[in-house]
Amino acid sequence: MLKHSIYLLVTCALLTLTASMIYTQNLPVVKTRSGLVQGINEDGATVFKGIPYAKPPRGELRWRAPQPLEHWSGTYNATEFGHDCMQAPLPGDDAPLRSSPSEDCLFLNIWKPEGEPTTPLPVLVWIYGGGFVNGGSSPAMFSGHEFAKKNIVAVSFNYRIGRFGFFAHPALTRENKDGVLGNYGFMDQIAALKWVQENIRNFGGDPDQVTLMGESAGGFSVHVLLTSQLSQGLYKRAIIQSGGGRGGNGIRLLSAANSQGMASAESTGVAFARKMGIKGQDQRALDALRNLPAKDIVNGLSMATMNDPTYSGPIMDGTLMVNLPEETYKRGKGLNMPVLVGTTDADIGLPPTVETVQEALAPFGEDKYQEARSAYGVNGSKSPQAIAQAIASDILMVEPARFVMQQASKQPAPVYGYRFGYVADSKKSDWSGAYHSTDVPYAFNTLSTKYGADLTEKDQAMASLVFRYWVNFIKTGSPNGEGLPRWTPFNSKKEIIMVFDNRGADASTSESDPWAKRLNLVESLHNKSFVNRNH
Repeated sequence: MLKHSIYLLVTCALLTLTASMIYTQNLPVVKTRSGLVQGINEDGATVFKGIPYAKPPRGELRWRAPQPLEHWSGTYNATEFGHDCMQAPLPGDDAPLRSSPSEDCLFLNIWKPEGEPTTPLPVLVWIYGGGFVNGGSSPAMFSGHEFAKKNIVAVSFNYRIGRFGFFAHPALTRENKDGVLGNYGFMDQIAALKWVQENIRNFGGDPDQVTLMGESAGGFSVHVLLTSQLSQGLYKRAIIQSGGGRGGNGIRLLSAANSQGMASAESTGVAFARKMGIKGQDQRALDALRNLPAKDIVNGLSMATMNDPTYSGPIMDGTLMVNLPEETYKRGKGLNMPVLVGTTDADIGLPPTVETVQEALAPFGEDKYQEARSAYGVNGSKSPQAIAQAIASDILMVEPARFVMQQASKQPAPVYGYRFGYVADSKKSDWSGAYHSTDVPYAFNTLSTKYGADLTEKDQAMASLVFRYWVNFIKTGSPNGEGLPRWTPFNSKKEIIMVFDNRGADASTSESDPWAKRLNLVESLHNKSFVNRNH
């Protein structure tokens, strides 16, 4: 009896071990320049999560350019997301992180079709938003599963944010006189794109068919990458969702005040050090800053507190970021490729508090007051604050997107403009329009992760439509395809854009921009500001 029991135990153990070995053997393994990585097959795609693309940027590597990885032995387990980058959680985030934040965060994720493609596939590289102080690649909304099912290799990655990603100090400048300074988050983005160039062919992707795609801060990042000399040749197409394009006056210079008197990025670093009880501008001060716990570097910084005077944000460093995107685009550079660009119809803005229509329309002056009343449809049904919000949104996001369309249309490749105004059925009674970032799950076709059981057939139809356009653009440089309403390229004479609104997917159409008059008014404000900035 005892022998029989032992026999059964041994047999069960062997069966379990054999099953485990078979499972392991069936897992996908791909060779990278740093070593082998093992992913997993799930939901119709092959997925690799948490692949490191640079050394952990902590300790002596805090506030340094991303450093190349050393080759590892064995096979790296790439079945779980790596840490998102260090940050203070944002309550009510539309795209909540699924991985804990850490300084050790330079990881990327890949979704590819199951099996081996017969020819290299187009590649999508996603750059998340979050005001450069929040965000990560782990949220479910940013899953690349649906793209992989359409024979696209989708890549997302983490980049340093907050004071880890954008920081300057006189001691750092002296330490690294000949290197790139300040914009460590952008350096991470370039390092990730170089990793894609070097490795993506082994995952079935075509390094010569890379489309950049970003929203909000990710969209502005795309503008920086399009206009930086350090990132040329790493992409072929671009999708920019609510990424601005003007730059405005809020970009600090590295070591001097800008033309509007905004303090230098170095001075914000000195102010932060002083706040942490660190005096001086020598190596000892820098050592003390590098020895601070990561949570002290965050110091509560998030999108709710990002105007902190001890935080610089992106920096005009003179090497990676030399000019505002606006300046480069006006010289006819940076947009010589297919571009798809747009915003939501109730996008983000920074309006003043107003009580009257006159106060709301004050930016346009008395001479254009009546023109502005007409352009913004002032008829008594809109509150003064709602009008101010619409103007602020146009200034920050909508008109800059049209500016990018106009500049891109002057170059040989086509540009496709859109305005997204569709509101999910469950939100129609609460939302006055499509708010900032609400177009993202439609583009990824991951709407169920946001609305769950509230998702309706009409909502999904819109997501399916937008997703098909995005897929076509990533594959061909044009959103158009069989069975889709034609999306007419933008040109400065007709200014035709694709409008997605509450009429639904079946009614989406290319049309002359219905907001042209109000955006012309906002353009005059930007042009006046541009002259003042440069003279």
